Amino acid sequence: IVATGSDDRLWKMWAFPNGNIIMTGEGHTDWLSGCCFHPSGTQMATSSGDTTVRIWDLSKGKCILTLGGHAHAIWDCSWHSCGDFVASASMDSTSKIWDVNSGRCRHTLRGHKDSVNSIEFLPFSNTVLTSSADKTLSLWDAR
Repeated sequence: IVATGSDDRLWKMWAFPNGNIIMTGEGHTDWLSGCCFHPSGTQMATSSGDTTVRIWDLSKGKCILTLGGHAHAIWDCSWHSCGDFVASASMDSTSKIWDVNSGRCRHTLRGHKDSVNSIEFLPFSNTVLTSSADKTLSLWDAR
């Protein structure tokens, strides 16, 4: 299965390799920049130009949580391997660590001087890697 997001504000899940559409989701009010599966495969997070990250229950095919707090578009998102946290990278020069159980921002990571373009939890750790338009990479302790 492959998930994609698009300028049409939709995400789609595709069967691979035949290319059949399995599911489509709508709810964002601007383009989608990223899709990432929960470690269990039961949920998906999407990031968008509408400044939100949405959490989708794939068994129901609908949004179960909207995370808002960035001032500008969000370029990327990543699940922690435990499945309780999502990280987001934004054009507002910050990244955020979200607790999906409470629906709240746990940490705002500040330090980049320009848009944060990608974010990734390192496997089975509390370390987050970000890359920025300021031409730097940063490693963060998300604890």
